[in-house]
Amino acid sequence: MNQLRFGVAGAGSLGFHHTRIARDLPEVAFAGFFDPDPARATEVAEELGVKGVSQLDDLLDQVDALIIASPTTTHRDVSVAALRRGIHVFIEKPIASTLEEADEILEAAEKGGALIQVGHVERFNSAIVGAEPWLEDPLFIESHRLSPFAARGIDVAVVLDLMIHDVDLVQSLVGAPVTEIRATGVPVLTPSVDIASARLAFEGGAVANLTASRVSMERLRKLRIFQPSGYLSLNLATGTGEFLRLKKDLPALSEIGQRPGGAPGGMEEALKGLVAGGLEQIVERIPLAADDAEPLRREQEAFRDAVLGRRPPVVPGREGRNALDVALSIESRILRHVADSRSK
Repeated sequence: MNQLRFGVAGAGSLGFHHTRIARDLPEVAFAGFFDPDPARATEVAEELGVKGVSQLDDLLDQVDALIIASPTTTHRDVSVAALRRGIHVFIEKPIASTLEEADEILEAAEKGGALIQVGHVERFNSAIVGAEPWLEDPLFIESHRLSPFAARGIDVAVVLDLMIHDVDLVQSLVGAPVTEIRATGVPVLTPSVDIASARLAFEGGAVANLTASRVSMERLRKLRIFQPSGYLSLNLATGTGEFLRLKKDLPALSEIGQRPGGAPGGMEEALKGLVAGGLEQIVERIPLAADDAEPLRREQEAFRDAVLGRRPPVVPGREGRNALDVALSIESRILRHVADSRSK
């Protein structure tokens, strides 16, 4: 297979950008997109100069791989229809509305001999890509994902709307199962939870604190990672960050550390002397950034390469299910907490 036939299901805001990128992706022949809204389909077709169809089956007849950017409630039906034909699918996050639906999707992929990649786009953020060479056994991760209120996404709680991005990120960074979840949240402007905080404990001792809000006065997407070798501060909004670690050549500290008994007083004096000229005296700051490629484009390139057999999917279906499992557990704990608070 030298050139893949790609299609997109869903021409909303995100589907529009998937269509724009897939239209020009190397080694891909863009077959068209599907959207059930005729007015929206006409608008996108004219703006991007691509073909739109009003029936999903008409698109499935023409593609080898399908990008699914339709509402989450449709993911199961669209995915299964494609997978049963052996069509590879890229499914925007979350993989499905429920774990039962996610399992149906995974089963259809296995039976159809097709692969799944889930659209957790933050894995392709320039800050994350730039940090990869320096990541080593994270022990504590802190994330803040804050957004001003908007009409989109309010049909679900903020956990599935926003926090799930960071649920997937911390699971991929730690690489161990979650053993404990604590969570709280509050509905502010909608019937669903609008601001949420969760604490995840992982097998092996790592811990992550996650905060997500869609009723913030500011927009913020930051991730802080603490590990034995240093500290990474990542700005996911700008795709930049830095890695801070102790300078390797610190003779005063080395000498004190070798003294019998530790000499805590001497250590304190040595530290005062080192930081007198500023933190830069003891800390090395390494800027982190990848190229300025669009994360959504990186994501589609990875999907293309997975279909062509060059690499495994970056976020396979099973990992998308795991992220959904943890996100739903967080949401369940929050809803119980809210219910308990209102009953008092």
